[in-house]
Amino acid sequence: MLREKIDDALKAAMKAKDEKLRVSTLRLITAAIKDRDIAARSEDRCNGVTDDEILAILQKMVKQREDSATQFEAGGRPELAAQERSEIAVIREFLPRQLDDAEIESAVSGVIAELGASGLKDMGRCMGALKARYAGSMDFGRAGAIVKKALV
Repeated sequence: MLREKIDDALKAAMKAKDEKLRVSTLRLITAAIKDRDIAARSEDRCNGVTDDEILAILQKMVKQREDSATQFEAGGRPELAAQERSEIAVIREFLPRQLDDAEIESAVSGVIAELGASGLKDMGRCMGALKARYAGSMDFGRAGAIVKKALV
């Protein structure tokens, strides 16, 4: 289970007295998961969040940090951008391997052929199928651009 893997990594990092950045990033991940657990309890789900929801939390954290790093670079703060990128590296340890552009293009063409998509009106169906099959391992921003280019 992903939650246990993250907890074990935090315990190991604290015992090994790893760098502060790794420990703090793992604590941030744990806190985000606990926040979502609390929200899930209010939705009458006693078991907390699932691994799929944890993957979504991690992906959101990566996206937030990528956006922050871009902003810091634009603002002339490369040291803060480097810190954000270091946090991204720690978070990505718990995400599945991301597909590269060639693999995304292959998946997109397969879904388009399977669904018989012929125009932009079918983009939502294609993206839905991709999200169902490749959750956690595909950058859907890049995939959306590839789908749109293929359907135009």
